[in-house]
Amino acid sequence: MFLLLNAQLARDLSRDSGLSEPDYDVLSSLASSPDHRRRVSELAARMLWSRSRLSHHLGRMEQRGLVAREECATDGRGAVVTLTDEGQQTIEKAAPLHVESVRRYFVDLLTSEQIDVFAEIGEHVVDHLKRSGDSGRS
Repeated sequence: MFLLLNAQLARDLSRDSGLSEPDYDVLSSLASSPDHRRRVSELAARMLWSRSRLSHHLGRMEQRGLVAREECATDGRGAVVTLTDEGQQTIEKAAPLHVESVRRYFVDLLTSEQIDVFAEIGEHVVDHLKRSGDSGRS
């Protein structure tokens, strides 16, 4: 189920907005952040990515005008990634279409009871993974 659902959502996201799943994750994370910015290290941890992997991805997003990187004012070694106006417009256009896709292929297929059970199972698995201490970072 996960692979099929994820593949369908990724196809829809790419077709509807030209974004990859990681693009969408970065943009939505920044859009929901105060001042539309996050430290690169914080964003990497949130995405369960290495800083190096995220840095390469952010470089590609910068070339497309979706994000910008700045030095961290409080830590000369750190960097902050910010959402550009283009990135804000892109996520505002993509989000409703992505939500519609998630609803069409998952949420609307389930009863409210099934969603409650699924949420309970998800929380149980996430709690177990957090306790195991293996973040699975790549």
